[in-house]
Amino acid sequence: MAFFGRFLEKDLDDLVNRLPEKSITVRSLKALDFIAPGEWENITDFDVMVQRVTNDTDKSFLSDVKKKAIEIYDDKDYGYQKAFKIYERVDSSDKLFGAAALGDKLAGKVKMLQFLDKITPNADTTQSIDLAVKIVSELLAFIKLNGIPGDGVGDFAAALGDYSKESKIRLAALVAFDGIIPLGPDFIDICADRISGLDEGSLEGNETFRRIKTFIPKGIGSVELVRKAFDAASGKLGDLASGSGMSRDNVVGRLQQFIEISDDKLDYLGAFLDMTTNYFEHTGLQTVATSVIERAANEA
Repeated sequence: MAFFGRFLEKDLDDLVNRLPEKSITVRSLKALDFIAPGEWENITDFDVMVQRVTNDTDKSFLSDVKKKAIEIYDDKDYGYQKAFKIYERVDSSDKLFGAAALGDKLAGKVKMLQFLDKITPNADTTQSIDLAVKIVSELLAFIKLNGIPGDGVGDFAAALGDYSKESKIRLAALVAFDGIIPLGPDFIDICADRISGLDEGSLEGNETFRRIKTFIPKGIGSVELVRKAFDAASGKLGDLASGSGMSRDNVVGRLQQFIEISDDKLDYLGAFLDMTTNYFEHTGLQTVATSVIERAANEA
């Protein structure tokens, strides 16, 4: 089940240790392994994560890194807690029904048909704004993680090509679940067209934007930032889709291994995934923890 803010006051090790080993989110991300083969491992044990990130086996050193990492994350002068809040808020706006209804761990396939009376597919404009806002959210988390002043768009655009592991699988999910499935293979062009006429009122109508707008640096216009972030990321996202041969058919085919859905119900799949997954929060916490551990290892 998604966190929905319940664990934000926990220490970093507790947060990581509370990540689920099995959930709809985990299953959905594993279905995308063909896009980023072997990139992502669902590490849900903080001690294991410290060892993997440091690539060290000295118990004393690992203990020191763990202690230092917890101290760094707890220090509000750094941006790590804010970065995690951004990731968490992306997934907290419309998931309550799905999380409550489906729970964390499902042994078999999820029968989606029983939920269709509760959800509706988003129109292209609504979905495009949602995709663009999620890109901005990724940008804002990147700024907080790296302590970058200003809008950070240039640094963000340069870094996207180097994304790996949990960060890369998050981008793959963004492309697959919020781009290709709801909008089709031309999702970049459709989104660019829809947000070209974006205004403040349209942004305020997006629940995710209302939750993350307080993290936008002062003096930077929201609409301008959305457009700049989308322009900066669109090339990399398009390359990720084309370079991996990602298509609606192969993504849906992988997902159908655990979601029972007929071809005439595919319009609902994007909404279903929005409701029942928290891939931003799950992989975002792993990204934050990895970044903190790397810093702690250098300072320990």
